Amino acid sequence: MRGLGLIAAIAVVVADVIGTGVFLKARVMTCNVGTPGMVIAVWVVGGLLSLAGALVYSELAAMMPHAGGEYVFIREAYGRLWGFLYGWTRFFVASAGGLAGLAAGFAIFLNVIAGGVFGTPVATLGAFGYQLDISGLQLIAIGAIALVTAINCAAVSVGGRIATTLAVLKSALVAGVGIGAMLLARGNWGHFAMADTGGTCEGVLTAARGGFAGFGAAMLGAMWAYNGWNEVTYVAEEVKDPKRNLPLAIVGGIGIIATLYILANVAYFYVLTPTEIASVPASSAVATGVIARVLGPEAAVVMAGALAMSIFGSLYVTCLVCARIPYAMARDGMFFGGLARLSPRTRVPVRALIAQSVWSVVLVLSGSYDVITDYAIFAVLIFVALATASVFVFRRRSPHAERSYRTWGYPVVPVVFLLVSVWILINTLMTTPGRALAGIGLIALGLPFYWYWSRTATPTPVA
Repeated sequence: MRGLGLIAAIAVVVADVIGTGVFLKARVMTCNVGTPGMVIAVWVVGGLLSLAGALVYSELAAMMPHAGGEYVFIREAYGRLWGFLYGWTRFFVASAGGLAGLAAGFAIFLNVIAGGVFGTPVATLGAFGYQLDISGLQLIAIGAIALVTAINCAAVSVGGRIATTLAVLKSALVAGVGIGAMLLARGNWGHFAMADTGGTCEGVLTAARGGFAGFGAAMLGAMWAYNGWNEVTYVAEEVKDPKRNLPLAIVGGIGIIATLYILANVAYFYVLTPTEIASVPASSAVATGVIARVLGPEAAVVMAGALAMSIFGSLYVTCLVCARIPYAMARDGMFFGGLARLSPRTRVPVRALIAQSVWSVVLVLSGSYDVITDYAIFAVLIFVALATASVFVFRRRSPHAERSYRTWGYPVVPVVFLLVSVWILINTLMTTPGRALAGIGLIALGLPFYWYWSRTATPTPVA
């Protein structure tokens, strides 16, 4: 059922991408590169890099508007093995870990609003000699996952309307922080001529400060904040007139997001000095410090509520789009077969949504989602690079295939995206080799499961 129009598709991009990165990452990025000008440059480069990827994905999505997006691109370009490893990494690591992390972040900000009453254990589970203490924060996170899963079991047109509302609210929040800070604060444009001269830079590795290594580390933060623009392709099968609307949604969404991000970061440095931003505690948000400077310390609770709303929006849209990957894999016979079924009433993959939420809840209870998502960033970037490179495969293999949209600036644009992606991967491998190798290890864990499913695969016909 194609229930998502152009506005809804753009909203999916915006509501998915804008989470907490724009509110949190300025601190780490200032520690990485030192000056406001360089931080803004990182956001601009990150936006241009995302736009380059978006231009390539627009061609791919218009050619293959099927459920699963990147899974389909990678499978068709490189074969079932690489398609499966992508889907494996997405479902078990990136998607479920991301949902668990977002739900936990939502619970943390609700706890701030409530004055910290949810942090203590409220129940204990015991089995086989092991005990698991469950806190109020975990129960809120689990409840949030259950709620967004239940809502997403409705028809996708309902999801599109909710995503549109969330996208408007999130855009208003980021724009409000940026414009409000510049209008109401007694800031100083002279801050842009300063550099971080003694910020605490809590938790930032020395190896990732200054020079190319620092710029690369800051780029990784920016790409994390821009992450999600590609995920509208997962629901391509449910977008109206996908050959026209998918390219417009992806490129238009990136343009809106990049503009909001740059506006907010300019406002941060107008209000606070680079050293003040670098000294923001890792447990807090730069945006909270800015709003507190403008409206007073009591505004921190208001900002916590705004951040909770922003995170909930990302949780909702991530749940919506990411369930389409296990559904597409199951339809190919490369995952649990029952997940290939659509609800006869709403025509959405309800079983895939439930399976995704159950695994996310397991990660919430285990508390392992932070580690998993740290490792997954490296792995996911590998697959994004592979998906981007597939445009060369399809241009060579199917030169006469119908292409309602062709990548602007081909082949320069995809080459630039790939070169920068490879540089970020190499820089990550050099500065944080443990995380990079762990990400590769998570991909490799899927090999025995591929061996099993590839021998028992029974594709399900598309209904």
